Parts: sequence; C-alpha cells; structure tokens
Amino acid sequence: MKPNILFITADQWRGDSLGVAGHPVLRTPAIDRLAAEGTAFLRHYANAAPCSPARAVLYSGRYQMTNRVCRNGTPLDDRFDTIAKAARRAGYDPTLFGYTDTGADPRSRAPNDPALTTYESVMPGFTVRQGLDEAERPWISWLKRQGVEVSDPDLIHRPRDPAAPEVSSVPPAYAAEQTQTAFLTEAFLDWLGEQAPERPWFAHISFLRPHPPFVVPEPYASMYNPDEGPGFAALGSPDDEAALHPLVAFQMQTVSKDHFIPGAGGLVRDWSEAERRAIRAIYWGMIGEVDAQLGRIFDALKAAGTWDETVVLFTSDHAELMGDHHLFGKGGFFEGSYHIPLVVRMPGGTAGRAVESFTEAVDLFPTLCALMGTEPAEAVDGRSLVPFLTGDQPVRWRDHAFIEFDFRDVVGQMAEARFGLSSRECNLAILRDRDVKYVHFADLPPLLFDLAADPAETRNVADDPAYRDLRLHCAERLLAHRAAHLDQTLALSALTKDGVVWRREWPE
Repeated sequence: MKPNILFITADQWRGDSLGVAGHPVLRTPAIDRLAAEGTAFLRHYANAAPCSPARAVLYSGRYQMTNRVCRNGTPLDDRFDTIAKAARRAGYDPTLFGYTDTGADPRSRAPNDPALTTYESVMPGFTVRQGLDEAERPWISWLKRQGVEVSDPDLIHRPRDPAAPEVSSVPPAYAAEQTQTAFLTEAFLDWLGEQAPERPWFAHISFLRPHPPFVVPEPYASMYNPDEGPGFAALGSPDDEAALHPLVAFQMQTVSKDHFIPGAGGLVRDWSEAERRAIRAIYWGMIGEVDAQLGRIFDALKAAGTWDETVVLFTSDHAELMGDHHLFGKGGFFEGSYHIPLVVRMPGGTAGRAVESFTEAVDLFPTLCALMGTEPAEAVDGRSLVPFLTGDQPVRWRDHAFIEFDFRDVVGQMAEARFGLSSRECNLAILRDRDVKYVHFADLPPLLFDLAADPAETRNVADDPAYRDLRLHCAERLLAHRAAHLDQTLALSALTKDGVVWRREWPE
C-alpha cells in the first residue's frame, strides 16, 4: 500500500532557525523530534524568491530559468507537470490547507475570470479543503465566531495596546489557540478524522507564518530575549551596505517598514540594531508557535495509528533576511534569503541523519514522485532525495547550490528605470558552494564572496586581481550548470522504431 503524504510548508523560515541546525537560542522541539526519526538536510536552499517564484520551483521541479515564473504575478504555464498533477496520477486526491501562490495561465482563462486579478490562485490539481491567502478572510471569519473583536481586519495584527511603540512584543487581540496556524491545523485534524484507513491520502498544509507581519500572541511574544542570539551579518551602517552593490542600494531605498510591522513608517534601513533584535525575537516566537502546532499534528497522526504509514516532509518556500545587512524580507543575493529548512521522515527510512550535501527546492518534486510510486511526466531539473532517506549517497551529487532572483517590475518599471535596463535584463544567478559565492547579473556588476574568509558576505572581491582566476572559474561553472539545465521537456526523449524512449531522471 502506498504511504500517506503530509507535505508541510512554512513561509519565510530561515534554514539556521532550527534546534537541529544548532541554533544557539531558538527551540523547535517538534521539528527536532521529526528529524530524530528522519533526515535533516542542513544545506538546503530555495532556488528563487519571493513567494510565487519560490513555489513554482517547489511544485514543478523546474528552475526559474525553465518555469519562467519571475515575480509574484507571473503566471505559471499550464503545460508544466506539478506535484498536484503527479499525485493524481499516483491515485491520490491532493488536498490543500492554505495556499500555493500560483498565477493562473491567462491563455486558458476567459478575460473576465477573477483568477486573472491575483497571483494567489490555487495550483490546478489540488482539492481545497481550507484556503487561506494573505487577505486571511476565512481565518478572520473564524475569529469572529469565537468572539474576537475584529472591527477592522487591517488592524488585526496590531498590538493590543494602541500606545505600544512601533516595534513591540505586545501581543495582538487573538490568542495562541486562535492563530492562522492553529486555524489550518484544526482544519487538517478535522479532515484527518474523515479519512478511510484503506485509502492513502495526500495533504499539503501551507502555513503562512512566520511570514510578516511580525506579531505573535503569548506565550510566544515574550519567549525570547532580544539581547540573546548571534550578531547580524552586516557592515557597520546601511550606507556601507548600499556601497556594496547597486542592487543593495536599491533595496535600501525601497524596502519599507510597513511590509513587516503594520502601520510603521519609513524604511527598514532606519531601524536600529536594538529594534532589529526585538523583531528577531518576535520572529523566533512565531517559529515557536508554528512548531507547537506541528507538534499537535504529529501527535494526532500517532494517536490515529497512521504515523508509521505517513511520509512527513517539512520545508519553507524561501527564507528571511531578518535584520542581516540592515534589511528584512527576501530576494537579492544574500544567504539569509535562500537557506531554508528541510526535514523528511519516511517510514522505514534512516533515523537521525544530518545531510551536509547541497540540496535544493527543485529536488522536492522528484522526491515526492518517487515516494508516491510515480515519476514526473517530463524531465525536471531536480533529483530525488530518496537515496539520502535510506542512508545512501547518490552518485554524482551536486557540490553547490544554484539560485536565481528576478527584480523586474513589469507593471511599474521601477527597477528598469532605476538601472536603465529592460525587464529581460533585471535578473541575477548565483552559484554558491562551501567556500565561494558568485553572483552573475545580466547587465550589472558581478559579485564574488570568499565565504571561507568572509562568511557574512561583506566584501565583494570580484574586482580584486588576486581573485581573477577564481572569478573566471566560477563564471564557467555557472555557465556549465545552466547549459546542463536547459529545458529538457522533450529533449530527453527520442522516437524510435520501438516507440518513444524517455530519460526523465538523473542517474542514481
């Protein structure tokens, strides 16, 4: 019998923000417990940001350069295979709790279809048991039924005390058992109780937190001391950071506080280190809140007797700068935007393994296909992680992570006007291994970081003559990586006298 599949994503969760990853302050007992029974991938990376591009990779197994979802609002081409389609081929009814941030293909829709007014449509193939987009209307309606005063939904994430300072750990009006995370958890637990034991199920729980706004109820709001924890990866001032590269200077002038703290005015670069630490402590509390709900889910699976029949995969779409480089959010080229968690527990798999090899979001689609007993309908860019889950080491595994970020603004043309570029030229690609990060732009200066000497990414050595040969080597490696991952939809098939021959997977 096929296993149950529980595919869990949290939004904007940093890869270093796990107990199992060795965080010096943060506690994540539920995820650590999952890792003790499964495999933790400690060098796992998102391949793109923000949400829609990151999730297009996650769900399709294709890099941004082949799926072409460049920004929030870029449609996903209907022709691509996805995890929802694959699950149906394998006999599952993939059921969604939350959101997928998928832009509908306008060529397959009528001009007045409301799906063409949002990038938060649901990926075709999923059955929606409980939707929840960023407007959060189902959750707010649920809060009202519980007696929470919601006179203005736009104020629901403000501190309960209107006199609280701009950055404050004062909790909101809703309680810990009334969060969006709890709301989706309750919906999943209700659904779980309805499942027939003889039919394997597939559930995708897509939690919104710890995505901003940065606010959380007690006991999580005061769980962490802002004075504790490591320093930020940063230069001495925002101006010093802006001098590193034109894209950073652009971020310093455009990333506003109100994206992270409702009602805040000004730019995030203006927050002091003390304020950044206070926000980080709230962020850690938000992670604690999600971890607690994950614990409830894991306990329910065990109580139902289905734990040993269920694959549990936990990850994030992308990460969060969280004060590093005087910035918040995601995107650009810094580590904090792309290093994300991945923990997988497979019945009968290796327990307690920590993998230090580079793995990527693009690998999850072929991994889930393998676990469901099917395969992608066409060649994909990722590789199955199942060998790692069984204690093996795949052959010819990658020695780097590949990341893309597109900063085009098709509607407003803000970035295009700032840099004097076309929308086609507003992009970068990253090759990051254990010692070096190389960032190549279509038409802006490149960057090279010697991570062995500068792990905080504060000194660009791309123009240093001593690094000239290394820069050339990295550029050649990046070019080789892109050449090996051109769109292979039909290129790995051949028509023969005996019919079609396919080579969809990478060698194991």
